Amino acid sequence: MSKTLSQYIPENSVKLVFEILAEHPITIKIVNKRATKHGDFKIMHTGKTQITINNSLNQYQFLLTLIHEIAHFTTFKKHKRVKPHGIEWKRSFQHLMLPFLQPSIFPEELLPYLANYLKNPKASTGSDVHLTYALKQFDTASNTTIMVEIAHGSLFMYNNKTYKKGNTRRTRIECIELNSKKTYLFNQNAEVILLQ
Repeated sequence: MSKTLSQYIPENSVKLVFEILAEHPITIKIVNKRATKHGDFKIMHTGKTQITINNSLNQYQFLLTLIHEIAHFTTFKKHKRVKPHGIEWKRSFQHLMLPFLQPSIFPEELLPYLANYLKNPKASTGSDVHLTYALKQFDTASNTTIMVEIAHGSLFMYNNKTYKKGNTRRTRIECIELNSKKTYLFNQNAEVILLQ
C-alpha cells in the first residue's frame, strides 16, 4: 500500500505521511470517484477502521483529504465517540496538517488558502469556495467546472440532467431543472458540465 499511496501525494510529503502512518496504522483504500465525497473514515462492524479516498483527486487535494481522514482516526482513538467535525477533530487535523504547510510540499499560491482554511476547518474543503477553486487549478484537464465560475442564466448538466443557473443565495445557488421546472439548490463548488 505504501508504494501505491506515494503515487497519489506530493513527493516531498511521502516521508511525513509514512511517519504518521507508522504511529497510527490504518487500512487505506483508494477507490473510484464518488460524487458526494472525497474520502471517508469508517468504523466497521468488526471494530476495525478504514479510510477510503477517491483516486480522481489531484495530489494536493488527495493529501489534504488523507490528513483530514487520518484526523478522524486519531480523534476516534483518543476520544472514541465525539462530534465528527467537532473541536477534538479540528485540533487533531490542525496538528497533523501543520508540518505539511511548506512550499516544498504545497505550491506557494495554495499556502495562504490552506492556512486560512485551517484556522477553523470545516467538514468539507468544499465549504471554502476560495480553497476549492485554488485546488481545482491543479486538476488534470476535465470537462467540468465549478458552479461559482459559470455565468447567471447558463445551462449546465449535473447527473445527466440539464439545469439553468439562477440567483445566488448566501451559500447556495438556485438552479432550475429544465424538464421538471423544479428549483434546486446547488453548492457553489458543485462540479458541473457547462453547456453554453
